[in-house]
Amino acid sequence: MAVVTGGIGSGRFFLLSGNQTLGREESRGGRFLDRRDYCKGHIVSHYLKALLGGALEVQLVGAVGEDTAGEELVREMEAAGIGLRSVRRVAGAPTLFSFCFLYPDGSGGNMTTEDSASASVSPEDMDRAEESFAANRGAGVAVALPEVPLAARRRLLDLGTRHGFTRGASFTSREMSEVAASRDLERVDLLGANIDEARALLRALAEEAPGAAADVVAALGEEARSRHLGLSLLVTAGAGGSYICDGGRLYHEPALPVEVKTTAGAGDALLAGAVAGLAAGLTLREAHRLGVLLAAASVLSPHTINTEITRPVLAGLARRAGWAGGVAELL
Repeated sequence: MAVVTGGIGSGRFFLLSGNQTLGREESRGGRFLDRRDYCKGHIVSHYLKALLGGALEVQLVGAVGEDTAGEELVREMEAAGIGLRSVRRVAGAPTLFSFCFLYPDGSGGNMTTEDSASASVSPEDMDRAEESFAANRGAGVAVALPEVPLAARRRLLDLGTRHGFTRGASFTSREMSEVAASRDLERVDLLGANIDEARALLRALAEEAPGAAADVVAALGEEARSRHLGLSLLVTAGAGGSYICDGGRLYHEPALPVEVKTTAGAGDALLAGAVAGLAAGLTLREAHRLGVLLAAASVLSPHTINTEITRPVLAGLARRAGWAGGVAELL
């Protein structure tokens, strides 16, 4: 059983003309790209279900608006087999929407609506899903992701703790100061982060952070160990690959060489793959490798969910990487 909370929404990609940074009062031409953007709760839930299928029930807790965008997303999630009994339809609030702008050199930014249905997700929504926790005590994963309020995510992780679930989470860079000042890290078994988020957390805990990605992850792991936190770290560094740190041990996996259509959503795919691996009984290092495979497959699509990912696709990538053992056997 996997219970996931996080943003449910969609978005568009807009390619700007020219690489100059957009000015505050500037008008600039461009064009929309044939790419679909999705939000974190949907992405992770989709990949958990795609990887483990009938072996894992996936329940998503969240909200969409009573609008066309929400209806379309619900149809897509239902078709993927994601459980939606804990997804509310909210009247008077739009479904979460993200507008991504890109420069021709591949850099860009993102704007996300703050008054969406996802912003209304509450601890009470998590409480209504407790029956799923109780029915799967000691045999599930709880995953708390951004784009819903922190209070709701904390309640999900607390329910996971109460019912013996493995707890995965990620936080934005802007949230890391509050996370460091609270007991949030005590609620997490696997913390997923990009390198900017990891550096923000390290600065919040230690007031300084080294420059190199490996040094950041190692220092963050040492901070976690010295504070007697039982969490493992899963950190992506873009083209520099990704890291896990567990009990002072640091491992690195390079990004697999594939034809990249977009890197958007790759970090969410990495976390989803690792969580799926842990749910299937893999070791942390094997689960990390499953996440690397899933992230590599995700960037083959221009959309932030690659609906063509199957176990045979991942098995082919595993063979190319020369990986055997637990990962290959799962696929």
